[in-house]
Amino acid sequence: MLQKLNAKHLNANPGDEKLAARIASYELAARMQLSVPEINDLSTEPEHILKMYGADQTHNADKAAFAKNCILARRLVEKGVRFVQLFNGAYASGGKLNWDGHNALKEQYDVHAEIMDQPAAALIRDLKQRGLLESTLVVWCTEFGRMPFFQKGAKGRDHNPDGFTCWLTGAGVKPGVSHGATDELGQKAVENVHPLYHFNATILHLLGLDYERLSFEHNGIERRLTNVEGKLIPAILA
Repeated sequence: MLQKLNAKHLNANPGDEKLAARIASYELAARMQLSVPEINDLSTEPEHILKMYGADQTHNADKAAFAKNCILARRLVEKGVRFVQLFNGAYASGGKLNWDGHNALKEQYDVHAEIMDQPAAALIRDLKQRGLLESTLVVWCTEFGRMPFFQKGAKGRDHNPDGFTCWLTGAGVKPGVSHGATDELGQKAVENVHPLYHFNATILHLLGLDYERLSFEHNGIERRLTNVEGKLIPAILA
């Protein structure tokens, strides 16, 4: 019935590519949901895999939950899902804390680092041992870095968009490369400085997309995701 209604709506709006894309997107989502019960059943995972990720831990339920999400991410990749996003933040600590460490940096990060470290590392190792890392690009990124000094009256730090670290591994990425550096304080990037547009252009390139041709209409203007200044970072490419 839903398919018939969507087809009727599409026929009434011939040539509407956005509507056709939206219908296709929802149909894909429905097919994914139908396959979720099988993919989501972690009882078929061997004990050594659960232990490697930390999913067997009973003393840290938040870590075990994030570990299960990491295993689920690997299973989705195995099933051919093209894009998988893993989130580690307030939800990973039951909403008690998050990475936005303005007030109590050490207290917050001690909790979150413990939750994230082992499961995330295990995911990369697991992808590699299954031969999936060669065709899977892993992107670890945050929205901001942190200032190298405390905020007034607090044990936290303010946002820092001028110097912070992201890393890539997997398909098309040169292994063992550290590219760029901040000043002695860690406040601003001073070596091999790149705007986020360069980072995004490199990701799109690794995904097989031409970042100079990929554009979307925004406020009546065709805009690139990488703006006009987006360029590749060849030093990190294999």
